[in-house]
Amino acid sequence: MRVIGLISGTSVDGIDAALVEISGSGFDLQAELIKGATYPYPAALQQQILGVGEGEAVSMPDLADLDDRIAAQFAQAAIAIQAHHPKADLIGSHGQTVFHRPPDRRNGLQLGYSMQLGRGEAIAHLTQIPTVSNFRAADIALGGQGAPLVPPVDAALFRHQTYDRCVQNIGGIGNLTYLPAKDSERSTKILGWDTGPGNMLLDLAVQHLSNGEKTFDDNGAWAATGTPDRTLVDHWLQQAYFQAPPPKSTGREHFGQAYLEQCLLDARDLNAADLLATLTDLTAATIAHSYKTFLPRLPDQVLICGGGSRNAYLKQRIQTHLSECTVLTTDDVGLNADFKEAIAFAVLAYWRHHHFPGNLPEVTGATRAVFLGEIYHVP
Repeated sequence: MRVIGLISGTSVDGIDAALVEISGSGFDLQAELIKGATYPYPAALQQQILGVGEGEAVSMPDLADLDDRIAAQFAQAAIAIQAHHPKADLIGSHGQTVFHRPPDRRNGLQLGYSMQLGRGEAIAHLTQIPTVSNFRAADIALGGQGAPLVPPVDAALFRHQTYDRCVQNIGGIGNLTYLPAKDSERSTKILGWDTGPGNMLLDLAVQHLSNGEKTFDDNGAWAATGTPDRTLVDHWLQQAYFQAPPPKSTGREHFGQAYLEQCLLDARDLNAADLLATLTDLTAATIAHSYKTFLPRLPDQVLICGGGSRNAYLKQRIQTHLSECTVLTTDDVGLNADFKEAIAFAVLAYWRHHHFPGNLPEVTGATRAVFLGEIYHVP
């Protein structure tokens, strides 16, 4: 079956599209990437999304218009990725997250809330391809975090016979999937949660430090000229999110512009290069802290994917913090690191089409496994 996966993450740097050939059933499946591409948002639309994500007030008519404009961009990406290929059978669209609030039972919030714009019915109409979207809602309705959703896909594609592995996505937010070896005599569940900031703080800091001339630190080259302030990183690691046990998930609401402004205040004595080195080290340190604090044991291999997999300095810092592990990218084991998340939503749509549950309750905290996503047929 030929499936398109679509996602734009918390960095809002564009829509990742993957055209994938999928076969098999359940966790016994094969996913071959036929083509992957990133389609940037128009600048004005990107800024509007970022504003809403940071809490800017928006009227209901304007929100509906934004929802439709995002859906149109996702539909254009789906059409473009199929150029010179046979028409796809199905689309799986994660959409654009603009708000995510996990359940907080200590404060009486029994159910979480998550909003992804880019409605599936509009994508199905514009592409004339059945579309699965709104993947988080069913898990949230059963008391789950609605995130992370990729661990079951990681289990299907990356679980190794003899190695314990962590698949570490580093998009705007970092999230892990822990995959115990199939042959392990120790009974250990697949685990997963959001580790904290990924590229989000780095991108925001680069935009701030360059007065908007740059949007990201290419390959970590700027940060590599600085020196991390380990005392400051250790101080930040004491914050509540990093100390809270899984299941847990987070987003721009926690690690967005307001968080960066506090970091800038804390690091006011650092020069630009040292600040970027320190923020980069924070991402690496939060990953290592999660592994060492909440995993039953450290993995043999760490497989990095997402935009952070292209940041050589960040990978170096992760390897330094996790010297006991071998740090690789998913490219090294046969799956494109740039489009792994888009591939995952193609697989989740495939599972929904074939009536296979898509969540892992031990990861999200939901009360049971459930079909993920709503299917919108061609009108």
